[in-house]
Amino acid sequence: MKFSTRVLLVFVCAGIVAACGTNAAAIDSAVINARVFNDDPGSTLSTTNSYPALVEISDTRTGGGGFANLHNFHLADAGVEHVFNNGDSFAFSADLTISGGGDGEAGLQIAPWYSQNVDGRFNFRTTDGEIAVFGGRLPFYSFTGSQGISYTKGDTVRVGVLYNPKSLSPADPATIVYNVTLGGNDYTSGQLAFDEGNPAEDPPYGLWGILNDARVGGYVQVFSSSNNLTTQWENMSFAVPEPSSMFLAGLGLVSMLGLRRKN
Repeated sequence: MKFSTRVLLVFVCAGIVAACGTNAAAIDSAVINARVFNDDPGSTLSTTNSYPALVEISDTRTGGGGFANLHNFHLADAGVEHVFNNGDSFAFSADLTISGGGDGEAGLQIAPWYSQNVDGRFNFRTTDGEIAVFGGRLPFYSFTGSQGISYTKGDTVRVGVLYNPKSLSPADPATIVYNVTLGGNDYTSGQLAFDEGNPAEDPPYGLWGILNDARVGGYVQVFSSSNNLTTQWENMSFAVPEPSSMFLAGLGLVSMLGLRRKN
């Protein structure tokens, strides 16, 4: 679903800014976790961490075999990974660019407690351009399958998520909105509801949402190749929406805040 942000964005911004001054999580940094998968330990890896302006991960593989090297970053408070719980509202977005001669996939991550470094992916894949969200606790959605859009390596896209815990109940489960700005056009999944989860894990992890002890950030998985793949997350924006702004945010507007396209 395509939408226009130009009119309603002003009102959403007011709610976000107010929240950031009061009850927002103190996200002020990021932590990079390198070589979560390390199928090519001889690769040349370089990173830049100047959150929120830029996180960059560049991996040049030797072609030594294996499936992939996986690296990620997680949002942090004073250099310590922030713990996101089931009842925490948040919006997170970034300008994403994947470039280089190699191939792989990268994007944003909302990872559950049981797979904090691997699962929960808002995924952009260079081999076929697929844009899809899957894994962990995230409701599945394919922008390629549902809206016919795809990613071309070297392009910069704005990618964002909005999580609303609501009542965390069968009648009113948490929802999430996925947003993409691609080629000057804005696309949204609309609100997608979470399933129950595993009742045997509540307590302590909860039900009907992302679950307690989650992590939020980004990742890149570099496929087997002798070439370089560089991923950049720029102009990152994190906010905790006020309840009064969540309705408009549900239309897919909040995650587009701070949108700055690379020319």
